[in-house]
Amino acid sequence: NQCQIFYLEPTYVTLRQHQNQDGTQEWKYDHNEFRDALKEAKILLLNTPHNPTGKVFTREELKQIVGWCLEFDVYIITDEIYEHMIHCDTPHYILPKEFPAIKDRVLLCNSIGKSASATGWRLGWCIHPPHMTEAYRGIHDQMVVMSSHPMQVAALTYLDLPDDYFKIELRRRYRDRIQVLIETLQAVGFEVSYPEGAYYVFSKYTSVPLLKSLGPMEAAMYMIQNIGVACVPGDNFYGKDREEGKQYLRFAACRSVLDIEAACRLMKERLL
Repeated sequence: NQCQIFYLEPTYVTLRQHQNQDGTQEWKYDHNEFRDALKEAKILLLNTPHNPTGKVFTREELKQIVGWCLEFDVYIITDEIYEHMIHCDTPHYILPKEFPAIKDRVLLCNSIGKSASATGWRLGWCIHPPHMTEAYRGIHDQMVVMSSHPMQVAALTYLDLPDDYFKIELRRRYRDRIQVLIETLQAVGFEVSYPEGAYYVFSKYTSVPLLKSLGPMEAAMYMIQNIGVACVPGDNFYGKDREEGKQYLRFAACRSVLDIEAACRLMKERLL
């Protein structure tokens, strides 16, 4: 746990899958659990769209969370890395813009790692309130200093692309890949809910005959060694209530269309 490096003690709030009256699935948090977790907290780490569930927090949810953070004097560090990958009607909200009352307590973090398929570059930025500048720069200077100059120029070129690329093309690209992956996962027995954002498919594997008797790590290794498709054990994303995570595997639709189609062929050939 990275928190332990800095002597931090995390408190986890678990997202749980709920079935709506229309049969759709939705990831929700327990209000009392979330509020209680903030009472003794200093910082909330908030990721939306969310990895691994794909949940996009609604405005009402964010309003509630912001209210709790103001009530308990909690800073918010946001992870905005999937902001351009939304597949539902809920937009991505920028907290300082949408809720000005919290603007002096938000550190907004982003990166080109996912949207530009440049994860290994580790190139990003943080927008923070002015009174945090000195402390933030000091930490940044000691831990990172700077990225290489060619990467900075490449990032500027990328960010200078037309708005339609981020608002239309990027979303369509991942939506199509996710759809292909989901159709195959469902065909071979996984229980899947369509992600509202990001490019992950968090799937229940307990109804897949060849996997249902295995733990999540065993299931993930079986997928790699016997099927030829890599995925991540679901309990890797649970700080507590790890039993809930033991029924999931996380797949990612960030590879090329050809790679995804090849993975789908392997699953149909070897899991059915």
